[in-house]
Amino acid sequence: MAVVGALLATSALSLSASPAVAVDCSSVPWMDTTKSADDRAHALLDASSQYQMYRWLNVAAVERSQQTVFPNATYPAQLECTPLVFHTDGADGVRREPGTTSFPAPIALAATFNPDLVYDKSVAQAIETFQTGHNVILGPGIASGRTPLSGRNSEYFGEDPLLSGVLGAAASQGYEVDRDDIAVVANVKHYVANEQELDRNTSSSNIDERTFRQVYALPYEIALADGGAESIMCSYNQINGVYGCENEMILDETLRDSMGWEGYTMSDFRAVHSTGPAIASGLDQELNDPTYFTPQLIDDAIEAGEITLADVETAAFRIVRSYIREGLFDTPMPTTPNPQSSTPEHKAIARQLAEQGTVLLKNDGALPLASASADDIALIGPTASATPTGGISATSVCSMFNRFPGNTLLCEALIAPDVAIADRAGLGSTVTFDAGADVATAAAAAAAADTAIVFGYKRMGEFADPTSLSLDGNGDALIAAVAAVNPNTVVILQAGSAVEMPWIDDVEAVLHSWYPGEQMGPALAGILFGDVNPSGKLPMTLPKALADTPTGSDPSRYPGIFSNGSTTRPSGSSEIRQVNYTEGLQVGYKWYDEQGIEPLFEFGHGLSYTTFDYSKLKVRTKLDKKTGQVVSKVSFFVENAGSRAGTEVPQVYLALPDTAAEPGKRLVGFDRIELAPGAKAKVEIVLDSMASNQPFGIWDVDADAWKVIGGEYTVSVGSSSRDLPLTEEIEVDFSKLK
Repeated sequence: MAVVGALLATSALSLSASPAVAVDCSSVPWMDTTKSADDRAHALLDASSQYQMYRWLNVAAVERSQQTVFPNATYPAQLECTPLVFHTDGADGVRREPGTTSFPAPIALAATFNPDLVYDKSVAQAIETFQTGHNVILGPGIASGRTPLSGRNSEYFGEDPLLSGVLGAAASQGYEVDRDDIAVVANVKHYVANEQELDRNTSSSNIDERTFRQVYALPYEIALADGGAESIMCSYNQINGVYGCENEMILDETLRDSMGWEGYTMSDFRAVHSTGPAIASGLDQELNDPTYFTPQLIDDAIEAGEITLADVETAAFRIVRSYIREGLFDTPMPTTPNPQSSTPEHKAIARQLAEQGTVLLKNDGALPLASASADDIALIGPTASATPTGGISATSVCSMFNRFPGNTLLCEALIAPDVAIADRAGLGSTVTFDAGADVATAAAAAAAADTAIVFGYKRMGEFADPTSLSLDGNGDALIAAVAAVNPNTVVILQAGSAVEMPWIDDVEAVLHSWYPGEQMGPALAGILFGDVNPSGKLPMTLPKALADTPTGSDPSRYPGIFSNGSTTRPSGSSEIRQVNYTEGLQVGYKWYDEQGIEPLFEFGHGLSYTTFDYSKLKVRTKLDKKTGQVVSKVSFFVENAGSRAGTEVPQVYLALPDTAAEPGKRLVGFDRIELAPGAKAKVEIVLDSMASNQPFGIWDVDADAWKVIGGEYTVSVGSSSRDLPLTEEIEVDFSKLK
């Protein structure tokens, strides 16, 4: 057990514990709001004993600030006039707290392409977080969708760096909203290249530098530059043979030196593997009971010369400064948690997200449901109802976390599809339900109906990757059987990633609703009956088969291999699995473009009950002759050519000159516009080479910097990565620079 030791005798810091008498907090310098956050943080640490300073480096010691004895460590009590700090997971709501809103999964948020709504959701979640006694949200999550088999794909924003970065920024801004009544810190995770659950603690993501910066680090760079999150969580995996939480290249060199970020870093649970090397590499805080960041081990690392006391103080300073900057010192949490922090306004946001995040993949005329086809509806599949069949129900796919016991609070207010659809269908319509446990019985129910709506599900989440893209619960066979007897079959998918669709040619319509949260039923009913015009767009490519994906046919890319060439860990071995990112920049739609592979549904795809026309593309490009800055103003018109009001998400892509050696094209801008029937709107999107998403840039390994290549670029505009009716060439000529 670590006790205050002789090493402290050499410290210039005060060694005394906090005084027993109550302190007037208005009189202590770190509570002086007229001073800067830097000055206040320094004042607190100057008044701290060495071991009080050490407390900031461990989450348990921070959360239980007056507890002195922990399983591996003993500290003095923390100084008075410091905040209560409590953490909570934050993917789709406040976990394990009653009375909170179950929002759709982040992958559904990504499908909205709506950063404003993501911001509103994040503000609502921050309010609920604070009112239930928490002020650090472990989120938002960012990854790159390298494989559709990643178990946690539903926790992230899809495969594109711009979309992920923009939505990560919006979520961070919402969590850290500037309000007098709440104070919350956002913790962006899991940095970085955390692209699979299989052996996540014992695998190395092996990536070349350019790919690392352009694919895996870039969404973080966008989110941090534009969202200002105060905290980042390092991941479990190694990056090029060094664990993420002791990797100087990613923590100090990339985050701080290159990106200029000034927040604090936190480990994932039990993701720390050392003391001195971790602190020296830029890790500030350990997320669990003191294990490697104990007073004794920190003292030992100082004595061994691995780190200095100044390194420890720097880590503590970054943590305290972030808490001060986000108001944790000045906005005390409520003494009694609010048992009902969800509000009608928050539920309305959850419903909007579920509506806007549902993607209409296919529609041969079955939707929206007309009065004739709505007379007799058969709902097929266990996830259509809140009543479990074989342990599966709508609750199972409301939230990605509901695959784990004890997390049902996440969907305590769930409105199931069968209830909402029956209510919307109204009198005169018959809505029947069959859980699909017996395929023959379900087919008979479907055959007797005017319209059959089949729910197909796939449960995914932390700790495991699925082994295929097939639906769970014999779902593919169930859909095929229903489609064989009812020509008016609609499929609703509930999954956290891509799924294969062997029955796609036999059904009339397909909706992908992801994990849509507690407002699942009303959102789906509104879309099915046409009260809501679907507007979701795919944030990830849906392949025809797993073998078509960047990682689908090379085991060294996924799941990774061992030294004997096997993909299966040798019995009793602790060897690190080597996952080789040799597809390089060809991730997501760039892979399909470069390889000439036709996906089932491309990135950005999503149908509507109306149609949109694009016209009059103009691109005006200017080159600043002094700075080399390139700015292109892209303008075009979008017209609603149909008879229904609808929302379109126009997307702008850029193909770089051949000399850039860049695969395919990249998303460089998007918008979201609502149009009445016959209405036309002008859309303007600015591409700036100095922007955080580096629209014109590639990472120059030799220069260790972003670089714009001179030459001919192609601007393409349309409704998806493969439906691009407008194109224009632009020339960037650096020979004109002074």
